Amino acid sequence: MTKTYKIEVDCANCAEKMQEAAKKTEGVEEAVVSFMTQKMKVDFVEGADEKSVMKQVLKACRKVEPDCDIAL
Repeated sequence: MTKTYKIEVDCANCAEKMQEAAKKTEGVEEAVVSFMTQKMKVDFVEGADEKSVMKQVLKACRKVEPDCDIAL
């Protein structure tokens, strides 16, 4: 399953780091963060609980950029 989320990210470099952090999160098959569109596209592993996975993605992204926000 693929979902797109509105994300608040301050720079392209941070977007790249957040993308890498999201990709390493358990339950995420692929993640793409676009600084230009302020969106994150996430492909979930089949059977993954989207809400709990995204909570972990947000936690990982906040380690990169503490003031980031993902519209869950």
